[in-house]
Amino acid sequence: MNVLVTGGLGFIGSHTVVELLEKGYDVIIVDNLYNSDIKVKDKITEITKKTPKVYIEDLLNKEAINKIFNENNIDEVIHFAGYKAVGESCKKPLMYYYNNLMSTINLLEVMKEHNVKKFIFSSSATIYGNPGIPKYVEDLGRGITTNPYGTTKSMIEQILEDLYKSDNEWSISLLRYFNPIGAHKSGLIGEKPNGIPNNLMPYILKVASGELEVLNVFGNDYDTPDGTGVRDYIHVVDLAKGHVSSLNKIEKSGSGLYIYNLGSGKGYSVLELVNTFERVNNIKVNYKIVERRPGDLAEYYADASKALNELGWKTEKTLEDMCRDSWNFMKKEIQSI
Repeated sequence: MNVLVTGGLGFIGSHTVVELLEKGYDVIIVDNLYNSDIKVKDKITEITKKTPKVYIEDLLNKEAINKIFNENNIDEVIHFAGYKAVGESCKKPLMYYYNNLMSTINLLEVMKEHNVKKFIFSSSATIYGNPGIPKYVEDLGRGITTNPYGTTKSMIEQILEDLYKSDNEWSISLLRYFNPIGAHKSGLIGEKPNGIPNNLMPYILKVASGELEVLNVFGNDYDTPDGTGVRDYIHVVDLAKGHVSSLNKIEKSGSGLYIYNLGSGKGYSVLELVNTFERVNNIKVNYKIVERRPGDLAEYYADASKALNELGWKTEKTLEDMCRDSWNFMKKEIQSI
């Protein structure tokens, strides 16, 4: 099977490409390098001993997408590409709406023209908004999102639902991620955002390495065990394997609209993550408590039982694994400079 992976040189995309190649899939990557690095291609080859075909193109260029489909016999598509920084989305909402929506619509239109109707979408737990309960189950449906990034994910889910209603030959899987962290055990690929990190683990890594002075912990007065926000963290390799499981599902079950939470089903606080990182890596992370951020929730985590029951998928790696693998990746990055 030939799988097109958009954003396949990015954090989650590259780990998924590794899992696909190791399962015998042929992979074609399209990536515009906005928040990724061409060197990741060689690292994927080093890990898997296989080389994916890579196109450096932008999904906003419909002609370029069409050329990729003309040159390759594509069977399925996994769609990661898109802008993903919550803070940036609040400052530049039009950029986020235009890029994330139009690139997806272009891709879907070209897929339809080429009669390729197996599609996995990289969605997010942000689509739930604030349902008022900490445990998120798929039946909650989409809520009122709190930022333009999350709204683009919710809108694309709606587009995909409408597409399936209009043509039920499509096999579409919406994968709602929680908080992916960690890195490949080799230390060759991991999360390396451009500029100041938006997510917790990359920020911890930059503080631990001395690149940044201190980690801001936003609030310690939530109704949680230690007062800091609680989130469901999932190892990126477990998440990548969830995509392979979802691909197997749509290959075997045929047409349908499938929705799954991909999370560990357990919440960890900010300080629990920091303390675990310090313990397993024997390194100090300087942090200070600052005011809460507007819109932050006290606690949420996944109900991932549907993915277990229908995909046979569950997380296998621990919080210790996530912290150890993240730091291993960072150390290798420092050594390579």
